Amino acid sequence: MLLTGLKVIEYATYIAAPGAGGLMADWGADVIKIEPPGGDPIRRFFDTIGSDIAENPVFDLDNRGKRSIIIDTAQDEGRDLVRKLVADADVFITNVRPGGLTRAGLDYAALSAVNPRLIYANVTGYGLEGPDVDRAGFDVAAFWSRSGWARLTAPKGVEPFPIRTGVGDHICSLSTVAGILAAVHSRHSTGKGQHVDASLLRAGTYTLGSDMSIQMRFGRLASTRPRPEAVNPLANFFQCRDGRWLTLLPRQGTADWPGFCKALSLEDLQNDPRFATSKARRENGPTLVALMDEVFASRDFADIATRLDAHDLVWAPVQSPAETVADPQFLAAGGMTQIEDGQGGSKASPSGPIRFPGIPEATKRPVPTPGKDARAVLAEAGFSENEIEVLLAKNTVAEKL
Repeated sequence: MLLTGLKVIEYATYIAAPGAGGLMADWGADVIKIEPPGGDPIRRFFDTIGSDIAENPVFDLDNRGKRSIIIDTAQDEGRDLVRKLVADADVFITNVRPGGLTRAGLDYAALSAVNPRLIYANVTGYGLEGPDVDRAGFDVAAFWSRSGWARLTAPKGVEPFPIRTGVGDHICSLSTVAGILAAVHSRHSTGKGQHVDASLLRAGTYTLGSDMSIQMRFGRLASTRPRPEAVNPLANFFQCRDGRWLTLLPRQGTADWPGFCKALSLEDLQNDPRFATSKARRENGPTLVALMDEVFASRDFADIATRLDAHDLVWAPVQSPAETVADPQFLAAGGMTQIEDGQGGSKASPSGPIRFPGIPEATKRPVPTPGKDARAVLAEAGFSENEIEVLLAKNTVAEKL
């Protein structure tokens, strides 16, 4: 695997930072997950929403292939143990609030003094400077709401609604991994570690970057509109006779307009002054959408799909998650992987976003139970069996919840 030999210490909970560690574990890194007494709270995801489901695929996705040790960092000895583990590590990932890290002596300055080659990644809600540096920032708050996403995504007149579980977190996970690997590359030539600052807020505004660029340049931005009032009526969603929806995505400029007219048997509209130019189509959008709705409502999805493909037009089915996981193209693209269940079998899980052709997509290593790897991790760090027993007896380290 590409990251085999890279040692990562993950002192983090929930999704954004563990997601970064999870991707690196997928790619072969040895990721040691430090959990607090009681374990990572996201282990109790279904308890939180009032469900008694025993499985936890939300936790599995971001923590497969890691090793777990529970350390009580409220104790001086626990904090010393973290520093001991970091001494020969390549990467340290944390989403503990910066103020707490500084008070505990586990901030970048402290740990880089222990290991000058250490790449230290802070994952925060709002960054490492400013008045809200220590404000808690889950993705619905920092990535979705404060960045502008929630207001811009809701169509005009529609109340704000939340993002789905972990979406902003996982975008931040990707950003964090990119920053860490850039720092790994730099260390090859400099021999020095690097501080990596990843925040949900910045990931949110970058992901929204095309719109944010317009806002920054012109000081204003068009709102998201209901379907009949779309700025570009062709870039829209349409329902076929059999109830299935699809989305159309015209390329830039006007090159696709004739193709749409032919595919939908609307050739008489191609040179109609109301629709012949992009500006005219925008001004007469509700009328054009209504005309196109009539065509889609008169034909089944398969017929429409064939017609669109015949003219090389960009479109996609609007699918439910259940339809997506059964989609042959999703499966062919490697969208589903397997995790060892520790009992000789496996369970399905989403793949990471990157594939490496030529490297087989192996079944992922199991998800660790809390504290499962405490003894092995401590032994590798140089502790004797007697010292390990003392740490366990003091409850500085635990092997289970």
